[in-house]
Amino acid sequence: MNIKRTDIDALNALLTLTVEKADYQEQVDKLLADYRKTANIPGFRKGHVPASLIRKKYRTPILVEEINKMIQQQLNEYITKEELELLGNPLPKAQEDINWDADDFTFEFELGIAPQFDVDVKGKKTITHYDIKTDDDTLNRQIDRIREQYGKLIAKDTVAEGNEVTGVFRNDDEDINSDATFKTDKIKGKTNLKKFVGSKVGDTLELKTKSLFEDDHDLMNFLKVEHDKAHGLDIKVTFEITEVNERELAEMNQEFFDKLFGPGVISSKEELMERLREDAGRQFSQQTDQKLLTDVTEGLIENTKFDLPADFLKRWIANSGENPMTEEEAAAEYERSEKGLRYQLIESKILKTNPDLQLKFEELKDYSRTQIKAQMAQYGHTDASDEEIDGVVARIMQNQEEVKRMSEQLQNEKMLQFFKDNAKLKKKELTYEEFIKEAYES
Repeated sequence: MNIKRTDIDALNALLTLTVEKADYQEQVDKLLADYRKTANIPGFRKGHVPASLIRKKYRTPILVEEINKMIQQQLNEYITKEELELLGNPLPKAQEDINWDADDFTFEFELGIAPQFDVDVKGKKTITHYDIKTDDDTLNRQIDRIREQYGKLIAKDTVAEGNEVTGVFRNDDEDINSDATFKTDKIKGKTNLKKFVGSKVGDTLELKTKSLFEDDHDLMNFLKVEHDKAHGLDIKVTFEITEVNERELAEMNQEFFDKLFGPGVISSKEELMERLREDAGRQFSQQTDQKLLTDVTEGLIENTKFDLPADFLKRWIANSGENPMTEEEAAAEYERSEKGLRYQLIESKILKTNPDLQLKFEELKDYSRTQIKAQMAQYGHTDASDEEIDGVVARIMQNQEEVKRMSEQLQNEKMLQFFKDNAKLKKKELTYEEFIKEAYES
């Protein structure tokens, strides 16, 4: 088989494969002979079907299958030998009806070539690496919420500020009949709050939904209406009060601390605040790390300039799935996936030029072992033997889906650390509320 490569430009090439009779004849003849031995055709004894009839009936499908196998094998060998970096897979060019009675055949395949480019991780633009600090006021509010959660409910006849009110919202025209429980501090405005305070169990209040709660999401949840409908909803509803409770905060004593973290782990408010600060730090670091990874990724995509064989990729997308796409559908899919493809190429370039970032099997096993120890510790199993842990690791490493999940997780962690070490970053300390506003609402 002869393979000829014609470069159309830096990103597109054409492979021409010429299959001659000598390439396939011996294997096709062998398969036809095997078919003759086993063919079951009416009017002939098995093994005695005329060779001419076998050839007429089976030669073309056998020839097509063998040539397809040869082409696939030769393509793979050629791509490996030439060290071609391709996007997508070789795409066969459409041909008129092939004369399978001919001796020689020619096939053409389009190739999309990966672009050559350099990656500047440091870049010109400084990226903010957020550091969320938990102040004492925030921790004290969190402690109060925990004390409420573990405190006692004291039934009341009359609503006072800060009470928990249970009742039923109704509006027959809008088909609203919804049970709800909420604290009065969720109510927006003095006028609305005044309607609740002083009301008694059994009273029915007439309310307007517009600006009833501080958050429209509360309106959605309490009235059981869809998100879009809840936003700006302006109707009249009634609210029948069925229950009023005051939450008495749990005492800050050893019994309370033991309920939270186990016997003797925490013994004072100061220790509790420090523990909550550490827990919040771990939780916040996950969010700030994800934000950093997103921002660095976006920056790399924006600043790393290279062309793609877009027309080839659109044709490949149109023909590579189970169901062929139209040109318009393939173009839309390309637009959706282009940014992800660009980052895949950038990440591959970074991994290629920084071998230490590439995952090794032993490294993955160690990572798995660390994860397992942490999970066991969460459930109080802190004295697991090395043999026990290694047994769990061995089972996990035999699970392909689990190995893939951990590989992606570890690779992300290594890439994140690489960006922290090499990207142009500036640290910014702020509260969680400030972080949410600046990072996601601006």
